[in-house]
Amino acid sequence: MTENKTLTEEQNLSQNQENQPPVGDKTALVTIIGRPSAGKSTFLNTAAGEPVSIVSAMPQTTRNAIRGIVNTSLGQLVFVDTPGYHDSEKKMNLKMRTIVTDQLADSDLILYIIDSTRNCAEEERLITALLESHQDKIVIAVNKIDDIKPLREHVRKFIKANLPGVPENRIFEISAKNDVGINEVLKALYDMAKPGPHLYSEEFYTDQEVDFRIAEIIREQAINRLDQEVPHAVYVQIADMEMRSPTKMWCRAFLCVEKDSQKGILIGKGAQMIKTIRVESIKALRKIFDYKIELDLQVKVDKNWRQRDATLNKLVK
Repeated sequence: MTENKTLTEEQNLSQNQENQPPVGDKTALVTIIGRPSAGKSTFLNTAAGEPVSIVSAMPQTTRNAIRGIVNTSLGQLVFVDTPGYHDSEKKMNLKMRTIVTDQLADSDLILYIIDSTRNCAEEERLITALLESHQDKIVIAVNKIDDIKPLREHVRKFIKANLPGVPENRIFEISAKNDVGINEVLKALYDMAKPGPHLYSEEFYTDQEVDFRIAEIIREQAINRLDQEVPHAVYVQIADMEMRSPTKMWCRAFLCVEKDSQKGILIGKGAQMIKTIRVESIKALRKIFDYKIELDLQVKVDKNWRQRDATLNKLVK
């Protein structure tokens, strides 16, 4: 069982002062960018070897900038998984697009992931327009080559036309799901990284706080069981957490939706849906934490929350 390692900024600074790596060690902050469902979160989880970012077939699963940390003998890469970048004027999507552009500005390197099973159309051109001035620090991963008919040539022509400054030796074909080509991508990023002290101590694979990780696991279990618009209308509120013994935590959480009809869907006939989400969330949490979590899970309506800045500012950051 893997122990979840999270830390506050103050703890991290203190630990870094005590355990500075050799100056020659490589370190880089790497922003992952791509359109929805390109496989960004799957890549991060595979590279980190841990469930850092939730994964779903539903587009726009990632709402925050999620950090995953990869430590090897070559150094430390701190990946930032960003929301899928696409053209939408909805308030929450505009907020998530801002996260992407902010992370690009702060990054040392950029990993651009392209879905090889889809045509490179307008959404992909929006991304390459963002990346045009950053071509000196980009590695490209053409993902999902395990598909029956990946569009290899189409994607490579698109890259050559839109990001001509990225050389061939920084373009890789991968399957994030099957762990194919991941090491080659990591090696390319290490080659481009500069020597410097690590940003985190080596035992950490993410900097997410415990309440955020619990909320994301619950949301993952919910959205993977819901259809159409309902998953996008769900967020998780952690109301209370209490360590009741060294090996047991109690947590009360709410699955929040926008409409009464959505509440009924989440609860399900005979409360079967909410029961399944709770049980599967507990199973998933056991794989992350080294203590048991007792989960009190309820559903409530927070009408039109996606239109309120105060709520969005708490959830999307």
